[in-house]
Amino acid sequence: MLRFAPSPTGDMHIGNLRVALFNYIVAKQKNEDLIIRIEDTDKERNIEGKDQEILNILDLFGIEYSQVMYQSQNVRFHTAMALQLIHEKKAFSCFCSSDWLDKKRDEAKNNKIAYRYDDACANLPAELVIDNMNPFTIRIKKPDETITIKDHIKGNVSFEPNEVDSFIIMRQDKTPTYNFACAVDDMLSDISLIIRGEDHMSNTPKQDHIRASLKYDKKIEYAHLPIILNDIGKKMSKRDDASSVKWLLEEGFLPSAIANYLILMGNKPPKEIFEIKEAIEWFSLDAISKSPARFDMDMLRHINKEHLKNLDAKELSRYVGFADGEIGELAKVYLEEASTTKELKTKIEPIFAQKIIPEEFMEQSKIMSETIRNAPYFEEYEDFKNYIMKESGLKGKNFFKPLRLLLTGAEHGPDVAEVYKYLKNYIGEIVK
Repeated sequence: MLRFAPSPTGDMHIGNLRVALFNYIVAKQKNEDLIIRIEDTDKERNIEGKDQEILNILDLFGIEYSQVMYQSQNVRFHTAMALQLIHEKKAFSCFCSSDWLDKKRDEAKNNKIAYRYDDACANLPAELVIDNMNPFTIRIKKPDETITIKDHIKGNVSFEPNEVDSFIIMRQDKTPTYNFACAVDDMLSDISLIIRGEDHMSNTPKQDHIRASLKYDKKIEYAHLPIILNDIGKKMSKRDDASSVKWLLEEGFLPSAIANYLILMGNKPPKEIFEIKEAIEWFSLDAISKSPARFDMDMLRHINKEHLKNLDAKELSRYVGFADGEIGELAKVYLEEASTTKELKTKIEPIFAQKIIPEEFMEQSKIMSETIRNAPYFEEYEDFKNYIMKESGLKGKNFFKPLRLLLTGAEHGPDVAEVYKYLKNYIGEIVK
């Protein structure tokens, strides 16, 4: 069993989508189920509707899953297992106040050493714990030995007990911390492989330690994906527009192209342009680069353009706001100068809109417009051009400039002969 576990706290990040894609591909390869776990226990940060938005994006990208679960539904299990650890003396109640812990952190910082909890409450006499009415958290005792995890990208990674520390598993309000809820849920769902970003690497030994303390002996394997950098080499954050999947879709990038690019990043596929179903045939976690991948917008534009070229003409036509395959074919002509559906729309829409004619060509455009409206239908552009030239009496710049403006609504662009091929049935509507 594999899982994708997003939090409903904001727009889906491309790093999260990459994690979802890799989980889906590997689940298909292993013929195992993929579950979606919405990690919604941080109620203050949850944004209403973001869970459904996440599921809609997964559906849009063709990422199939067997079930959707919400972490908050498992709180009773989290509580029961925390109490089990207390009963087995593998965890303890901690009465240290936030102010006291902050003081200890500041001391460590001033001494230039890493802060570690000093286990002040680890061995309190039972009567002190029972009679203490102060608020408390629950901490799990730090491990006694080195923890080693198998990672398909990083190799075997080891963590010493002090790196793990005696950390909090239940807050004062008796809600589980992220690591405890995550570890228990992965155990309950019988997860075999966890694919996630390398920013979770410090969480991994804690989660492994939780499961071991609960006597769960199945060893989960991992794949921690390198971070994605922006164009100046910094970790991509919410400040980078391109980090948002929603933004990329609104800008006119196709789901298939975004997926293609995210799978390609830090990888060496047999070919550059492909669909997800093709990636299932050759994808390997072990082939992913250990180094961070830099997001290259120009590369994404190139890939998107190739996917647009491969689209069925009718489907492309719908993307630019029409239902006729001819317009889809016309849009492909404009792919010489556009690389997203949003850019294509800005090229196609002026063709059918009221034309804005520069003053110097106003008179010629009026003559040409009337001539075109009264002209018979011509299959070939050369026949159309020769007829309009003869009937209007216009030639040279005074002919070709107004003709381009009337047919395309732009002063520059593809060869008018190529454009006419797909517009000949709409001439009356175009030249109003």
